[in-house]
Order: sequence, then C-alpha cells, then structure tokens
Amino acid sequence: MKIAVVIARILLGLVFLVFGLNNFFHFMPNQPIPGDAGVLAGVLFRHGWFTFHGLLEVIAGILLLVGRYVPVALVLLGPILVNILMFHLTLAAGILPGLICTVLEVFLIYAYWPAFEGIFTSDGRRVS
Repeated sequence: MKIAVVIARILLGLVFLVFGLNNFFHFMPNQPIPGDAGVLAGVLFRHGWFTFHGLLEVIAGILLLVGRYVPVALVLLGPILVNILMFHLTLAAGILPGLICTVLEVFLIYAYWPAFEGIFTSDGRRVS
C-alpha cells in the first residue's frame, strides 16, 4: 500500500506540476478548442483564471512531489478536478485524463484519511 501511495502521489504531482507550469511557459502547444468549449477557454484565459489555476496546480504539484502537506495539496486539487471533469463532461470530449487524476485523488484521500476524518464529524473532534 505504501508503494502505491507514493506512486499515486508522484504521478498526480507530476501531472499538475507540468500542466500548471504550461500555463505560464507554454512549452506544450495547444490546439484551438472548437465550439463553446473554446469560447469558455478563451474567456477564462483572457481574464486570468488559467493563471490562477496554474499557480494552484504548481503549488499542489510541488507539495505532492515533496511529500509534505499532501492533504493540503489534495484540498487544493479537489475543486480543480471538479472543474476539469465538468468542463469535459459538458463541453469537450476526452474525459479520461481527468478521470484518471480523479481516481488518483480519491485513492490518496483514502490513504490520508486521518487528515480528513475531522471534516465529517459533527463537532470537529476525531472519531475514535
């Protein structure tokens, strides 16, 4: 289990570090996105949303790769993964990469469950 956690953490960290840095340095060419998905992507790009997401992705990717504050990285990536999934479910094709990252995220949340269990108790105390 320990090895699977490390592999999932490194894979997820690399994915978000590389794609987060791509928002700043544009080292991977992007094809024009057709239709409404392209319109939405253009608006988000012009108004700085991709820069903000890229910064969060880089921070979370570094935290996952370093192995410190992994629960913080998972909390940062949760809403980003929801946005990725919703974008691909409603506007664009190719949901597989987002789905794989979501499975890795859920697996890591399971592995780091003691850090999250306080969220699901009524008084905020640990469940024994």
